[in-house]
Amino acid sequence: MKTSFRNLFIIFFLIGFAACNNQDQQSTELQLQITGQAWGALYQQQASEYKALCYQAYNIARLRLDEKLQKSSDKELVVVTDIDETVLDNSPYFIDLAREGKVYSDSSWVKWTAQIKCDTIPGACNFLNYANKKGITIYYISNRLEEELIPTIKNLEKWGLPFADKEHVFLKNSNDNSKESRRLRINEDSEIVLYLGDKLGDFDNYFDHINRNELSVRTKNRASSFGSKFIVFPNNMYGDWDDVLYLN
Repeated sequence: MKTSFRNLFIIFFLIGFAACNNQDQQSTELQLQITGQAWGALYQQQASEYKALCYQAYNIARLRLDEKLQKSSDKELVVVTDIDETVLDNSPYFIDLAREGKVYSDSSWVKWTAQIKCDTIPGACNFLNYANKKGITIYYISNRLEEELIPTIKNLEKWGLPFADKEHVFLKNSNDNSKESRRLRINEDSEIVLYLGDKLGDFDNYFDHINRNELSVRTKNRASSFGSKFIVFPNNMYGDWDDVLYLN
């Protein structure tokens, strides 16, 4: 469900007008969040460069996987992937929020995922099915809420993605709030050969719970991992960076 450029331009104009004419700080911050999410969603839906970056990421993942398959291993080989903005595309959700003058909330998000309307990220289906044919096991680790498990599995099944089941889709729950603990569980009996994600926390707890400056330093420290074992996907809609527009 793609939104026309003209409609989006009207949304952005109205949002910008409201932000410029409203001196209340809280209201201005809200408008900035809405504008940022909407521009990011527009880029994700309309920019061929975005699609090219996704294809590039999955092409590199395939090359790295082929390299690994040339070496022997006694363990089950595994790819661990994030879901949102790595496998499934949620840009329509953020466009709808912008139209309504709203920002993310758990309640609206759960309603969105329950509709099972997510399309796939460019290149996702081809790569994951290729890995499956090569005997690689896929695990999906997401911080979607536990109540979203069934619609999430159905959305993955909708596109014929492999290992779309309760044994291979690990969502967040009250007893397991860390992606690291879920990764470690998988790594006990398997060898994780690739991590796919749009946030650094999708790869290693080395990147978790630190300030933006330290995160930049640690990213530089692990530069050799990106494009090697860590495959990063673009996401301009949301992340730990997006509050910089309205921080005092």
